[in-house]
Amino acid sequence: MTGRPQPVPDEASAPFWSAAAEHVLTVARCGQCRRFTMPPDVVCPHCSSPDPDFEFTPVSGRGIVRSWTVVRQAFLPGFDDDIPFVLVDVELVQQADLRLIGRLLDGVDADLHIGDPVAVAFEDLTPGVAVPAFELTR
Repeated sequence: MTGRPQPVPDEASAPFWSAAAEHVLTVARCGQCRRFTMPPDVVCPHCSSPDPDFEFTPVSGRGIVRSWTVVRQAFLPGFDDDIPFVLVDVELVQQADLRLIGRLLDGVDADLHIGDPVAVAFEDLTPGVAVPAFELTR
């Protein structure tokens, strides 16, 4: 068990968290223009449809590092034991500018560069609750 905060799914994000618990990365896809967006909103940011009818669709979880930061101070309770850790901004291969942020499981000593390839991995927080993270694949 972990003391880290747990995701609190709402109606819009429940499919994402349900898939993550099964170690499947999904991304919201607009039912009108078929473009991906994360997180989904009430209007599609690509086609401006006010009725995007987003559907969470499995994606490969492969991407490249666009940026990163080393977190050295816990600003939320439950992260003290994890400090320091690396958060990476990853552009997924499915679509230009489709980006997710997650922990890099390779650690703070990883030889990390912009453009490095990564793949999704999952951190199991508690039984039935997992959070997407990333690992270097080079």
